[in-house]
Amino acid sequence: MSAATYETVRAGRRSVRISRPGKVLFPADGLTKADVAAYYKTVAPRMLPQVRGRPLTLERHPDGIDGPGFMQKDTPDHVPDWVRRAELPKEGGTVTYTVCDDTATLVHLAGQACVTLHRFLSRADRADHPDRLVFDLDPPDTAFEPVRDAARRVRGLLDELELPSTVMTTGSRGLHVLVALDGRAAVDDVRAFARDAADLLAARHPRTLTAEPRKAARRGRLYLDVQRNAYGQTSVAPYALRSLAGAPVAAPLTWDDVDDPEVSARRWTLADADALAAADPWRDAPRPRSLGPARRRLDALLRER
Repeated sequence: MSAATYETVRAGRRSVRISRPGKVLFPADGLTKADVAAYYKTVAPRMLPQVRGRPLTLERHPDGIDGPGFMQKDTPDHVPDWVRRAELPKEGGTVTYTVCDDTATLVHLAGQACVTLHRFLSRADRADHPDRLVFDLDPPDTAFEPVRDAARRVRGLLDELELPSTVMTTGSRGLHVLVALDGRAAVDDVRAFARDAADLLAARHPRTLTAEPRKAARRGRLYLDVQRNAYGQTSVAPYALRSLAGAPVAAPLTWDDVDDPEVSARRWTLADADALAAADPWRDAPRPRSLGPARRRLDALLRER
């Protein structure tokens, strides 16, 4: 391979070779594979704590985001041996997921035209005991005000249950509201809790919110999606790029940001890499909580309904 067809990026203690660095991945913006690698290198200090130790599903676009992409779970044999793997059970076998523990792995994945990282809500060593719970606020259209309202309502219920929450943009259309858990509850219990909480919120606000997964049944209401809390499901990683024109980012927010009229799901992009690396909206993120007491509080609210 000639020098014109690759470049070497220093990432921590490693030098990572990126083939075809000038390959355009975002045609409308002229952003290349090298640009994506540089973005992930810049935000690595913020992003790595959010993905370290977690199995990943990789969204790859070898021909750019306008071409056919695919979701990759199994780690290919040709991946460098220093990239961590985690073999986890699935129905009828196992999957060997990639785990991103360092900047070099982030840069390597960018070199493989991985635009977006989707993370488990659990760590590889306890894959069936999540330490994150997520509500994915999926609006029926591009209007963002209903997303803000839904986020406030989710936060309000979680506060009733004494589960402090954080919030982030998805980089697409909505917001994610997250709860840090202590990892003691099994995945089925976490999913059941999230489903029951979403059902309660939908019952409180039936004209604007729904927990109905069937699109035809939503009737223009915002969907409180909790399906990502199931075993083997993933959620877009904080600071991940999205495969959309403009290269938007799934960006952590403060709760005050949710009220800012200039904030939207695609407010931050690859061009904001330095600002994203400098700020830390989750600096004062709440400590992980046990789900047990919140489950009892939720059951009491459900009985009162």
